Amino acid sequence: MHILLVEDEPGIVNFLQQGLEEENYQVSVCQNGKIGLKTALQQDADLIILDWMLPELSGIEICKAFRKVNTTTPIIFLTAKDTIEETIEGLQSGANDYIKKPFHFAELLERIKVQLRSKTDESFTYQLGTIQLNPSTHQVFKNEEEIKLTQKEFALLEYLLKHKEQVCTRKKILENVWDINFDYDSGVIDVFINALRKKLNLSTEENYIQTIRGVGYMAKEE
Repeated sequence: MHILLVEDEPGIVNFLQQGLEEENYQVSVCQNGKIGLKTALQQDADLIILDWMLPELSGIEICKAFRKVNTTTPIIFLTAKDTIEETIEGLQSGANDYIKKPFHFAELLERIKVQLRSKTDESFTYQLGTIQLNPSTHQVFKNEEEIKLTQKEFALLEYLLKHKEQVCTRKKILENVWDINFDYDSGVIDVFINALRKKLNLSTEENYIQTIRGVGYMAKEE
């Protein structure tokens, strides 16, 4: 699962990013309001954690603008704003939940799980031929045998399966599987695709991950 964290306090950013990644979430970080909104609209995040007081654009402004084009992605406000009126304003702007700083990571983690459960049924799996991917348990199976993937390999496969039968461009893969500001050559995607194909032990007949030359990749059942 991919979480977008829009927060400008470095200490909180480092703490949350490390904690969430240890829980097998993929985390993208923005520390500026305008960049946060742009990233939220471009990326395909499963959940957004949003601070209120941000440079250039406030969390409230981000939430309202984002909800005009996306009404389903869960948003959790994480902010020092703590009056009842401010809580109500945050929820009315389109947020699903509201946590006041200081906070306990364990509580935030449980609230994230609740929001993601309401978005995706725990029994839901992505299917691609003989391959099954379960986002909730973070497991991948082929012919009922579990395949062990790294966090990044899992995130890449999950993104391809989410967009099955669609061409996933290199730009979109970098934005959604890696950070949007990822500077490395996009050839890194080829390395991970090859690793996936090997771990999934795809035969010639199982051309499930197809290369679209000069563009990107597509998950497709032959």
